[in-house]
Order: sequence, then C-alpha cells, then structure tokens
Amino acid sequence: MTGRQTIALDAMGGDHGPQVIVAAARRFLSTEHSIDLILVGDQAQILACLGGVIPPSLRIRHTTESVAMDESPSKALRGKKDSSMRVAIDLVKSGEAHACVSAGNTGALMATARFVLKTLPNVDRPAIITAVPSLHGHTHMLDLGANVDCTAEHLLQFAVMGSELVTAVDGVAAPKVALLNIGQEEIKGNEQVKNAHELLSRSGLNYIGYVEGDGIYLEDVDVVVSDGFVGNVALKSSEGVAKFVRHTLNGQFKRNLFTRIAGLAALPILRAFRRTMDPRRYNGASLLGLRGIVIKSHGGADEIAFENAIHIAAKEILCDIPRRISEQVGRHLATDPLRATA
Repeated sequence: MTGRQTIALDAMGGDHGPQVIVAAARRFLSTEHSIDLILVGDQAQILACLGGVIPPSLRIRHTTESVAMDESPSKALRGKKDSSMRVAIDLVKSGEAHACVSAGNTGALMATARFVLKTLPNVDRPAIITAVPSLHGHTHMLDLGANVDCTAEHLLQFAVMGSELVTAVDGVAAPKVALLNIGQEEIKGNEQVKNAHELLSRSGLNYIGYVEGDGIYLEDVDVVVSDGFVGNVALKSSEGVAKFVRHTLNGQFKRNLFTRIAGLAALPILRAFRRTMDPRRYNGASLLGLRGIVIKSHGGADEIAFENAIHIAAKEILCDIPRRISEQVGRHLATDPLRATA
C-alpha cells in the first residue's frame, strides 16, 4: 500500500485499559512517523493518560461503551454498537482506518470483526495466527481458538492463509507447512487430520507432512496448522511450560549463597534466554481471512507488548495481507478440481 496509513486502537480493551494502550501508542509514534493512530474509547480517560496533550499523528474517537473481558460475544455484538471495540472495527470497514488492534475479549473481537468486515471470498472461516519462538527463529501457528470444529477444507484454507502471511511478512518464498498431529506416521491421526493431509499433499503448498507438538519449536517448519481447539491447547500449554521454567530457574538460583553466586555467573545466559522467550516480542495475533486487518493483543499485555502488536498491524498494512490471501486462496481452490467442485 502507498500513502499515509492509519491504525485504530481499542483503548478500553484488555486488563489494564487506556493507561497501557496510550503508553504503547506513544512508544510507537516515537519511532514510526509515517502512520497515524486513532485511540478509540472514553475521551476523558484517554486525555487523562495523555496528560491533556494530544501528540501529532494521534486522534481520539470518543465512545460511550466498552466490552468487558468476560462478556459474551453475542451480547457485545448485539448490545454494544458504541463500544470501543466495535467502533475501532467500524473504522476499518469505512476505510478511515487500515487496521485495528485490540487487547479485548477474544470471542467478542472475532464475532464483531467477522460480522462487520465479513470473510474474504473462498474463505469459510477466519483463523487466529501468531508467531512463537523456535530453534530456527520462529514458527507461525494457526488456528489458535477461533474455530473449535473444523473440516479438512478449513485446515487447507488455514494453511494457504498462513503460508501467504509468512511469505509476505518474513519474505520466505515457499514456507514449510506442517499439520499438527499425534505422530508423524501416515497411519496416525483422526479422519479430519488424514483428510486434510490428502488435501495439503496436492495443494501446491510446500507441505512437509505431520509434525508433533514438540516439532513446533524443534523442527524446521514455518507454519503449523491445526483446528482451534488443538492449537489453543498447544499454545497455552507451551506458555505454561515457559513460565514454569522461568519460575523454577529463579527459585533454584535463590536457594542459598552458592546458588546466588552461580546465578550471577550465569546472568548473561539467563538474560539471553529471557529475551528469547519473552512473550512481549511475539504479542499480536492476526485474525486472518477477514476483509480487513484485525490484530488481537494479549489481554494482559504491557506497553512494550502492545506496541509490538501495533507494529504487526503496520507490517500487514504494508504487505496488503487481505488482498494477498484472497488471491492465494482463490488460486489454490481453482487448481484443486476436487475442492473446487465440493
């Protein structure tokens, strides 16, 4: 895309509200001068966080409602048309903003974004994708909870969308795509996975077959595909293990004088490990398959993490992700006669 771009931020979403969102917006604008931001939410609260001074490249869109983190998606969709989340997405629909970033209720965000923006042609369901650290840099995983029950055709669409995203944002010409399974042997997996394997094998993607849960982090793979139930469990389990390792290491190094000395000696290694595993570096999950760019930030994100989500939105605008995904899904559908006539 060319010209000056705009990103709408749901200033009332997340666990911490406008205080974190405003701080993240300031950090982003301190280094990025070609993009405008719109803070969507209660004007009085936003102005208080800004100290009454609105920086250049930043605007406020006042709203009277917000979506609670535990609110049902249907209630948020039907009953809160002036919520900060809904208005931020409406700005993308109208073209006033080129992307939306929210740390709010995931279910409400997906339901509202799908209702307002609609899915792209040939895309049955949007999917949530994010990057996680791996031995080879990082791996993109999808779906991470948007779709609990999926068909093999849905998994094929997820694979196409994920592959195109990686090509666009990481510059990988032919991303390696794998299907998450309970084993790497052909005979393993349920019917959904086996049927998806057949579709992916003739899809034209750089499909390398099955990968097990540990392969997300250890194998040389760019995109790992699963349904939303499996993907979300895998992601949350991985996040729990990472927190457990950090907590255990900290506890062990603080046991006594000798372990504290050992900890000081290992401090450079521990800091490098912490940087590698820092979830803030990977904050920002894309809702792929929509007629617009919507980024979901972790609800508990701090200003550094939320700023990263804004950068992801900016990169997807630059790469024109919705157009590219629409073209690629259509191309793969056209080249698979069995899928095209289904």
